[in-house]
Amino acid sequence: MASSTMRLSGLISGMDTESIIQQLVSAKQTKVDDAKKAQTKLEWKTTAWKDLNTKLKNLQSKYVNNMRFTSAYMKKTTSVSDSTAASIITGENAMNGVQNLKITQLAKTAYMTGGKASLRTKTDTDGDDFKLNALTKLSDLSVNNNGTALDLSTGTKLNIKSGDTNVELEITADTTISNVLTKLKEAGLNANFDETQQRFYISAKDSGEGNDFSITASDEIGNNVLKSLGLDSASANKIDAKNAKITLNDTEYESNTNVFSINGLTITAMKETAENVVVTTKDDVDGIYDMIKSFLKDYNSIINEMDKLYNADSAKGYEPLTDDEKDAMSDSEVEKYEQKIKDALLRRDSNLSTVSSTLKEVMSSGLEVNGKQMYLSDFGIETLSYFTAAENEKNAYHIDGDADDSSTSGNADKLKSMISSDPDTVVSFFSGLFKNLYTKMSDLSKSVEGYRSYGNFYDDKKMKSDYDDYTSKIKDLEDKLNDYEDKWYSKFSKMETALAKLQSNSSAVTSLLGGS
Repeated sequence: MASSTMRLSGLISGMDTESIIQQLVSAKQTKVDDAKKAQTKLEWKTTAWKDLNTKLKNLQSKYVNNMRFTSAYMKKTTSVSDSTAASIITGENAMNGVQNLKITQLAKTAYMTGGKASLRTKTDTDGDDFKLNALTKLSDLSVNNNGTALDLSTGTKLNIKSGDTNVELEITADTTISNVLTKLKEAGLNANFDETQQRFYISAKDSGEGNDFSITASDEIGNNVLKSLGLDSASANKIDAKNAKITLNDTEYESNTNVFSINGLTITAMKETAENVVVTTKDDVDGIYDMIKSFLKDYNSIINEMDKLYNADSAKGYEPLTDDEKDAMSDSEVEKYEQKIKDALLRRDSNLSTVSSTLKEVMSSGLEVNGKQMYLSDFGIETLSYFTAAENEKNAYHIDGDADDSSTSGNADKLKSMISSDPDTVVSFFSGLFKNLYTKMSDLSKSVEGYRSYGNFYDDKKMKSDYDDYTSKIKDLEDKLNDYEDKWYSKFSKMETALAKLQSNSSAVTSLLGGS
């Protein structure tokens, strides 16, 4: 806070007023600096907890919340003897077994390529250079390119049927190609007139017989319109819509698309087959294994980090630097010095110990499965020996036979074997393990009035409150420091004023006495 007191140097007394006052107020300045340093450490500690808290919440949401349910392990996979014939997505309810699939017909989308629209000579000079466009009126067309104008004096109607939609198009002499396109689209069709090719291109939006379309006339004039537009049966080339047909285990199924959903399998037909292809559905051993392995990888990363933070070397004697102290050091020296403090912020932290110990306890505890007490070790998942494990990695779990783990890759793969041979036991154990983790992590992150917000594993509210208290405390200390400085500056200013008056009076007396 800026001072309102005039501050004079010791011009008369010859004293170093600034230095003397700074020494007098140094004790109070130290209190300000100490409060700022404590607030900075709290800010760094909050940041460290936020980072760790995010990782814990991700572990909870990504794995723990889902893996407590047995449905998370109901992973199945389906293979096809001819992968070019069909692709299959396997649902939870798919039944294991071998089935025969034959694709007798693929679904097709109705498509029409119109014949060239009929032109007529508008003038002797226009000739065949005359091109139709979206704004061309149908009265400018001819019948069968014979130069005879299309007679629309009495008007006519065209009926456009697309699936269950029927649209009637009124044709008059002023009807344009654009009007025709609009009605086709209104009926739910894709439609375009290519000015370069002078043809209509029309298709249904979806495949299957139920989405087929037709364009018919109500009278002879209407038939002439279709001929002129190249949309009559003689001019246009139309591919009729078809449904897909397959036979699965001698039972025929039909669909308007090439996709069939049958008893937990989503089958996409890709080509017609003359013979049966074999479809095999079984438990997805690799899928379950990879899910457990992925969890352990993330769990190990967090538990190792927590051990490292808790066991960090002491930073006793290290405190955040003031601006003056930073100015006396290089940037790299400041960074190294501050990192020493940051690394030790959660050393022996009681909150960290509680979270870490709880997770370790759940992971190491046994669960009863079919009357037998089982542990992670029964599935080939264990921590390394105390002397083998690296520093701060003694609580990390390793899977026997994991090809990506140099410590245990040479061991027999017990987990994968059990998933394949006894999936029910695997599901019962791991779903139970994750139920326990879910309960404990939910307890650790529940809301605590004045201390913790819901979903957080640390006392975020209390740390925020403490930080705000420091802000108020620092302001009070700075105000007192400024007042204290002002008091001393005022005293020295009065002294300087008094000395100036004394010196002035002394000079006057000397002058009266005839001094020089």
